[in-house]
Amino acid sequence: VQLVESGGGSVQPGETLRLSCKISRLTFSSTCLGWFRQDPGKEREGVAAISSVGLVTDYVDSVKGRFTISQDGAKNTVYLQMNSLKPEDTGMYYCAAAVRCGGNWYLASEYNIWGQGTQVTVS
Repeated sequence: VQLVESGGGSVQPGETLRLSCKISRLTFSSTCLGWFRQDPGKEREGVAAISSVGLVTDYVDSVKGRFTISQDGAKNTVYLQMNSLKPEDTGMYYCAAAVRCGGNWYLASEYNIWGQGTQVTVS
């Protein structure tokens, strides 16, 4: 399985970005897809996750109402729509895959496949 992110960039506060995560050779062993962000010197933080079984979604409190995670099965792509961006949303954003989504979806240790990341800067 390979994950390739795209869509990052530099925007001003209040603007919008949509991140994409292209998934190749996804197998039944990976049914949970998540987005994480990381600032230099800090731990990777779970932002949102979606389960391909039932399309259940989860979000960290700081992005609820502003970010939306979705997937397009036909395109093997997961999206993160980010609206009303704030400076604190700045970071490297990573797409990740796990066997399944659970109560600890926000922990990086739950995921075993990672993309290379895409930078988001809000200033």
